[in-house]
Amino acid sequence: MNLISTRIITAQVEAMIHFYEQVTGLTATRYTPDFAELKTRTATLAIGSTRTLQFFGGDSVAQPAQNRSVIIEFKVDDVQQLFEQLAVTLKSVIVQEPTIMPWGNQSLLLRDPDGNLVNLFTPVTHEAVKKFAEE
Repeated sequence: MNLISTRIITAQVEAMIHFYEQVTGLTATRYTPDFAELKTRTATLAIGSTRTLQFFGGDSVAQPAQNRSVIIEFKVDDVQQLFEQLAVTLKSVIVQEPTIMPWGNQSLLLRDPDGNLVNLFTPVTHEAVKKFAEE
């Protein structure tokens, strides 16, 4: 089994697409006004409007901007450099500036327009670099 995609349900499709394009440097593929995807080498981040919930059983299936338990993580080449590029335009959504975590990643935490935590990280210790080299 492989994790292929994570989908965010939102009432702010355009704001979410803009945020994730800005953070990742990727261009979203917009299939409809209610659904887009940002594809990375290993997985896809899908963004769907609340209107797409009708296909999954209705509005009670998921609620936008209610997450307080999931962190969406992107491995980047140089988190410090990315922080310097994004700091001016995303200053208001920075939760934590680049910090080395006990497990060896340098992490930058942001909040997307719905309040979801986003971790941009670069492995920096020998062990962390080795871990990601094996994947």
